[in-house]
Order: sequence, then C-alpha cells, then structure tokens
Amino acid sequence: MWTMSIHTKKCMNTFSSRIALRFAPLNGYIVCMKSENETPNLSVIYDLLQKNGLITSSRSTLQVEQMAGDGSSRKFWRITDANVNLCVAVAPPNLDAINIAEAKAARAIGLHLLNKNVSVPKQYGWDKDSGVLLFEDLGDCKLHDYVQYDKDKENSRDIICLQYKLVLKGLVDMQVAGGESFNPAWCWDTERYDKQIILERESGYFLRAFWQDLLGKNIAPGVAEECEDLATRAAAISADYFLHRDFQSRNIMIHHGNPTFIDFQGGRLGPLAYDLASLLLDPYVTLGRALQDELYDYYLETLGKQINVQRDQFKQEYLLLALHRNLQVIGAFSFLSEQRGKTFFRQFLRPAIESLHVLMQQDFFTEYPALKKCVKVSGQEFVK
Repeated sequence: MWTMSIHTKKCMNTFSSRIALRFAPLNGYIVCMKSENETPNLSVIYDLLQKNGLITSSRSTLQVEQMAGDGSSRKFWRITDANVNLCVAVAPPNLDAINIAEAKAARAIGLHLLNKNVSVPKQYGWDKDSGVLLFEDLGDCKLHDYVQYDKDKENSRDIICLQYKLVLKGLVDMQVAGGESFNPAWCWDTERYDKQIILERESGYFLRAFWQDLLGKNIAPGVAEECEDLATRAAAISADYFLHRDFQSRNIMIHHGNPTFIDFQGGRLGPLAYDLASLLLDPYVTLGRALQDELYDYYLETLGKQINVQRDQFKQEYLLLALHRNLQVIGAFSFLSEQRGKTFFRQFLRPAIESLHVLMQQDFFTEYPALKKCVKVSGQEFVK
C-alpha cells in the first residue's frame, strides 16, 4: 500500500515526499507496487537491514523516503520503521565499473576515516555486488541550513563562528589522521591531487563549462599559458594529507550540535589548504571577509598543534589552491545548471564569480594579467 505525505524538514525550508512501503519478502525479492525498477535495490536494502540487525521480524512495515543528492547522480533513501530513523541507503545510479568503483571507495574510505576517529557517518551494511551502502542517518540539518537558520539571530556571527570552529577542528583531524596509512588503491578516481586534475577539472573546467559553453567566448591568448603555470605551482605543494575535495557547507551535517562529514568518496591524498579554501570561500554561504580571516587564523592555530606550519608558505599555498577551487566550483555549477538541468546551482554562480574576482586582486596574482582580465570579464558578462 502506498501513501504520500508532504512534511517540512527541521532546519530546512524545502519539502520532500515520503512513500510508505510494505516490504514482503518473496523468493528473495520485495514486492512493491509501481516500483519494479527499484526492486533489486530495495531487495538488497531489506536483506542488509535484516542481516545487520536493524530489523528483526520477517515481515516489517518500513518507510522509504527518496532523498535528493545535490549534484550527485547516486540514489538515496531514508529508511524508517515505526517513525524511528534506521539509516540512509545509498546506491550507484547503475552498475557500470565506474559507479561500482565509486561505491567501493565510499565503503573503504569511510571505514578508514572511522578507524581514525574522524567524524563521518557509521556504516551499517554493505553489498559489494550492487554497491548499496547503509549509513548512519544524521538527520536533515546541513551546515548550510544551520547558517541560513541562524544568520538573522542576535549574536548570529558568534553562533556561526563557533560552529565553524568545530568544523575546522574536525577538518584538521581528518586531514592529518586521515592521511596516515591512507591506501591510494581505495580511490575510484585518481590517487592524488596533481597537475592533470588541476588542468582538466579546475582551470580547464572553468574555461570549458563556464567561459566557452555558458558565456560562448573564445579563450584569449595567454590564458592557457598562465593556467599551465599556476597548475605547475599548485601541483608542487606537498600532497600527503587526506583531501576531501568537496569540503563545503552542504557536505557537512550538524547532528546533535556537532559536525559530521559526508560525500568523502572522492577523497585522495592532497594538500592541506585546498579543503580549507573550499570551506571559507563556499558560495553557498558567502562568509564575510573578517570571519574568513578569523577562521583562517583559527585553522592555522589548530593545525599547528599537530604539525609544524610555515605561515608565509602556507598563505601562498592557500591562495593558489583557493584560486583553483574557485575555478572548479564555477565550472561545476555551470555544467550542472546548463548541461544537467539542475538549475538550483545557477543562483550560486554569482557569489562564486565575485569571490574569484576578489581573490584575483591579491598582489600574488599580479603576474597573471590574462587570467585576471578573463575573471573581470566573467563578472561583467554573467550579470547581463
């Protein structure tokens, strides 16, 4: 029997539909009206729930809520029983080699981070053939939602700053401890942050998806050469720490007041400053410059308790990696909104472009006039 209800999420301003399903095992499968295309995944989920003790009866009435995944094409479901949240189930969009490899990375990297006491969701079940993984349900409040909820409160800056400091403390632990005994074989994409990634998926992503496809412009002389030089410099930075590579406010859950990190399956070895830049320059929340500076200093103080930090050198590394992260974000938002039809992301292009423009005003980038002009034109053309 199917029922539909609309309910409001705590800490969110969005709505989602919940579908109540009666699971009935039949020859190893689950009979669900109008859900034949998902029957294999639901069958695996049901078996994992039983195998791992999340449900005990042979027949159980569960609720399966389909959840959105932002830019991801993976499938997500929230599983509840008698209004108790059991877990979140994640499955690949299909069973091709790449998607199964990504699922295996989520499993292996997640277990590694858990073993290092990093704040990531617990794992409750895994099926290697289908790539279905059962994660701890962390609720609905992302750091992005937390900021939006608190930004108009009295003393909002202090409240938000405190939460971000908890995030940064967890980030340092993840980067340092997560990098220890990290096995690059777990990675589904590339094993390390390097020049090829920078040129193809950061500066190159910006030039293809935003500059050429969205704005319809030709790449000006000198831009490619400057991007090559910047990539060379960024790739020379020590890359011996765990790199999340999408460490932003919508990949950080606030659960019982504490931050927990998700979507780490794209992790690999990389430099420290990249994830810091991802968080501080996050276009979803657009932190003020003064708050960015305070959080930057707090990060260095926290990091300095675990490793030796050369502040002047780190600042240069931060600027290089912040630039490439900013370029990557603009490329990704352009591609997702224009090519994938996920128009949600288009609203964040303007703050990302403004952030890039401010960044390029730093004296550090004086020797890159062609790219600076490209960034200036980007802001002018996008608002037309």
